[in-house]
Amino acid sequence: MRAVVFDEGLKLDKNYPKPVPNKGEALVKVILAGICNTDYEITKGYMGYKGILGHEFVGVVEEVNSNKEADKTWLGKRVTAEISWGCDEPDCEWCAKKNYRHCPNRHTIGIWKKDGCFAEYITLPTSILFEVPENIPDEQAVFVEPLAAACEIMEQLHIEPMKKVLVLGDGKLGLTTGLALNAFNLDILLVGKHQNKLDIAEKQGVKTMLLDKFTPQKIYDVVVEATGTASGFETSMSLVKPRGVLVLKSTVASGKELNLAPIVIDEITVLGSRCGQFPPALRLLENNRIDFKPLISGIFNIDDAIEAFEANKAKDTLKVLLKMV
Repeated sequence: MRAVVFDEGLKLDKNYPKPVPNKGEALVKVILAGICNTDYEITKGYMGYKGILGHEFVGVVEEVNSNKEADKTWLGKRVTAEISWGCDEPDCEWCAKKNYRHCPNRHTIGIWKKDGCFAEYITLPTSILFEVPENIPDEQAVFVEPLAAACEIMEQLHIEPMKKVLVLGDGKLGLTTGLALNAFNLDILLVGKHQNKLDIAEKQGVKTMLLDKFTPQKIYDVVVEATGTASGFETSMSLVKPRGVLVLKSTVASGKELNLAPIVIDEITVLGSRCGQFPPALRLLENNRIDFKPLISGIFNIDDAIEAFEANKAKDTLKVLLKMV
């Protein structure tokens, strides 16, 4: 089968072995997959991963290796899947709480100990599959994983309706977070540097403002940092009111010195937020609360995967998709 593989370099392998499902696993034919910034970071050495990239996808179950009748019902269904699953050992506190994303012995699709979805086929435990409702197009379903990550904020933090929320950053992470929080009817303002990107959110009811027209004030109960920069982190700190919450959605890796005194002085709670559960994201898409089509910058065939990765690097690019069929 064809697969996009990283091993010292990025390449399209047209003869990669087709995977065989183990007991309790399904063989999924991938339809569409999304390139994430994490995939790009892996090509620069992140996590030391080698193998097939990709963790955002939608596909169809073609085979199930299980004697359980419940597992066999997956055959023919259009699905997406959680990106991590745990060891399920009796003494694992994270697996006992079904919080597999923090299991120290987890597998993570296309990132850690498991081949990803940038291929014609992928095998996955049936326990992490989710059926995609019929009214959700493939081009929307492929966004379930990043949307679930945005919804994670609401799982971690109870935000009262009268609270003021600011999202800083108008890349795909900031836009997805802004659209998700707006879908929960919160008082949200999305601030970024690019009017064309802010317009995508504004057309779906999100209040937006260009950064150069924004007057910084320490008035926000919750500030979500989605810029991925050290300067964005510092700006976010300056906007949180005393005893407010700073949510970090992007990983800020910088050698720059940061003044963290405001966190102590203003007694700010800092909340790291990563992956999320899929059901809330699927419900938002099923009820047409969010439209991700304007975020799609291009759809490439898997044969043009290397070109797709290059396109993903462009500053004006939001989301690049890979079509497997």
